[in-house]
Amino acid sequence: MTPEQAERYLLSLELFGMRFGLDRMHRLTTALGNPQSSFDSIHVVGTNGKSSTVRMIAAILERHGLRTGSYLSPHLVSFSERIRIGDEDLGREAFAAAVTRAARAAELVDRSLAGEDRVTQFEALTAAAYSELAARHVDVAVVEAGLGGRYDATNVLPSKVQVLTSVGLEHTRWLGPTIADIAREKLAVVKDAGTLAVGSGLHPDAEAEAQAVAAARGARLVRAGADPGVPVGALGGFQRRNFALAATAAEAYLGRLDRAAVAAAASDVRVPGRLQITGEKPLTLFDGAHNPEGMAALAESLDEIVTGRRLVAVVSILDDKDAAAMLGLLLPACDALVLTSSQNPRALPPPTLQSLARQLDGPPSELVRAPGAALARARELAGPDGVVLATGSIYLVADLLRLEAGDSRRGRVSRL
Repeated sequence: MTPEQAERYLLSLELFGMRFGLDRMHRLTTALGNPQSSFDSIHVVGTNGKSSTVRMIAAILERHGLRTGSYLSPHLVSFSERIRIGDEDLGREAFAAAVTRAARAAELVDRSLAGEDRVTQFEALTAAAYSELAARHVDVAVVEAGLGGRYDATNVLPSKVQVLTSVGLEHTRWLGPTIADIAREKLAVVKDAGTLAVGSGLHPDAEAEAQAVAAARGARLVRAGADPGVPVGALGGFQRRNFALAATAAEAYLGRLDRAAVAAAASDVRVPGRLQITGEKPLTLFDGAHNPEGMAALAESLDEIVTGRRLVAVVSILDDKDAAAMLGLLLPACDALVLTSSQNPRALPPPTLQSLARQLDGPPSELVRAPGAALARARELAGPDGVVLATGSIYLVADLLRLEAGDSRRGRVSRL
């Protein structure tokens, strides 16, 4: 396949399929020769902070001399961002070749399935990732779960270390209605006699589940502090917590850490779409916070970044998110709002966001439906000495990054 054909193939697949379970994934990896067994792995689950933590663990391991790969989701602009070798995204041609291998295996698997059951998009992506990571002879792969853990396609890994970043109310239709239910589903990835690393500030119900699962599996439970002990280049207090967890997980895998290597990783690592600086005069930031927990972490970090300057937020939120809670956390930091709509059909109409903002006694707001025009208007309102923040949806960030890259293709990519 060409890169364009690979993308069209992935977009043609269903996201969830006819039924949950790992049967299709086991068949798929078997057809590929079980590539996930050819490298060590660290499996990262949680509600928020997964992608950042994966990148940070990989950066630490790479700087300890290991050949390291990563698998992340979602992506922002291109599917190929999901597979990384060392500090680099996989090239588009190599990604297309990996998808071709997965597609051939999926064709065999589909023939063996009953009824309308078929390999899903995420299963094909995950199989492609495992196949490529094996082909690149990585020593260790750091893998981000998609949805939950128990029946997530990534959970065919014989991982040595499992990592829980945080637990919030998400995907309750599939994972259960309470924090404890959701934690239990995520923690199903913990292996017998494995090592479970958990982040600081974990919800008490999730902490209780972590203790119970570790005891039941005979797994070692290690907890990260909030302070990594080294300066972190990625902006935001939440990134310092994520790096502290990453260092704890890396130490659990390696046994000991070299402080200079950790400091180098902390200084260098950046996370696209999380307080990503995309412009100056005004300082322009993109952040994909898309639930109350993510927005709380973002809001907590704004004081140290804005430092008294005028802040104008460009906001779009999907209709399945708690928009009122998210706005309630963000608005106190803002001097003005520009409310817009990402290209995702589930984006709330800007007038609905404006109504919610007014009910919450928010700052003055304007409606600009096109994301690019909304960003331009926010820059005008902020002035050269102000700050512009685009947030509320990963899709909004993706739309803006495409525009800045001169790519006007619609954001048709399915993401969890």
